Amino acid sequence: MNDERTSRPEWADDGNTFATSYVKGSDNVYASKERRWVKRKERSVEEYVAGILNNERTILAQAITLIESNAAKHTEKAQRILHELLPYVGRSIRIGITGVPGAGKSTFIEAFGQFLCDKGHRVAVLAVDPSSSLTGGSILGDKTRMENLARNPRAFIRPSPSGGTLGGVHRKTRETMLLCEAAGYDIILVETVGVGQSEVAVRAMVDFFLLLALTGAGDELQGMKKGMMELVDAIVINKADGDNKKKAELAKEEYNQILHYLRHATKGWGTKAYTCSSLYGEGIEQIWEVIERFVQTTKQSGVFEERRREQMKDWLHAMIKDYLHIRFFHHPAVQQQLPTIEQDVIEGKQLVTMAAQQLIRLYEQT
Repeated sequence: MNDERTSRPEWADDGNTFATSYVKGSDNVYASKERRWVKRKERSVEEYVAGILNNERTILAQAITLIESNAAKHTEKAQRILHELLPYVGRSIRIGITGVPGAGKSTFIEAFGQFLCDKGHRVAVLAVDPSSSLTGGSILGDKTRMENLARNPRAFIRPSPSGGTLGGVHRKTRETMLLCEAAGYDIILVETVGVGQSEVAVRAMVDFFLLLALTGAGDELQGMKKGMMELVDAIVINKADGDNKKKAELAKEEYNQILHYLRHATKGWGTKAYTCSSLYGEGIEQIWEVIERFVQTTKQSGVFEERRREQMKDWLHAMIKDYLHIRFFHHPAVQQQLPTIEQDVIEGKQLVTMAAQQLIRLYEQT
């Protein structure tokens, strides 16, 4: 140890930088340490690409943060990273999971993810969280709800805020999914948090869409929209254990009767209902067998690749719409006149259609 009052540890070489230092001669090192902030060096595009391909989880997480940022410099850098990774994406099975409140999505995903990891797969869980319309904040609670899966070295969990728009789901979640694929995760689970149009957005980015339903026949069927049932490739009645087991079987039969008369989500594939208990791991293996059979069937028929191509086209159109939406509402002339025109519409002085045309003309002419 050298004789300076503020010293480096004995094991340190001369090239290391430390965020703390300590005072010699103190019995309580932690009480006497002084903070010194060290600015983290920005990674280059090449460092991000190499780290992701090497499955360095810290670098993957930082790259996802770049994607989620709305700063122009971050967006440009994220796009360059994605461009370099394009040859390594598209090799996973993408599974969307939705469900009514209380259906046990997090418990199911944890049990399902653990099962897949035990089988040798690498699993990424992306949770599409609804951002607050007031603050822009989001729930982002999945890591606390899936503690065991979060600790599994073969799993990666990332809450993904939507940013309050469906376009946010399209861009941020899709691009996060591509990064995870490049990092070697061969199963991507996309969980929708909340209900509504987010399900439509997620359907447009996954291969297989699964709906988790509550146990008990009858009541939940009344609240289940026909359109939702026509989006999914399987319905799983969760919590099929204990006193609920018989009710879950009855619900499965009732769902299957209804599904028989509905249009199926995927050409050449019949949507059916199944039961499982996430708590006890019962039925999880059967659900994976269903998904494997789905992938094999749709790849043989060409539907799998056809859906992937259509999804890329939908993504392109969604991005164009988002861009035009942002450009329109940030246009100076539109921003200046919008409050007045809105008030005229509210007070009944102007038709909505005429108001919209007036604003569009302002945008196009200036």
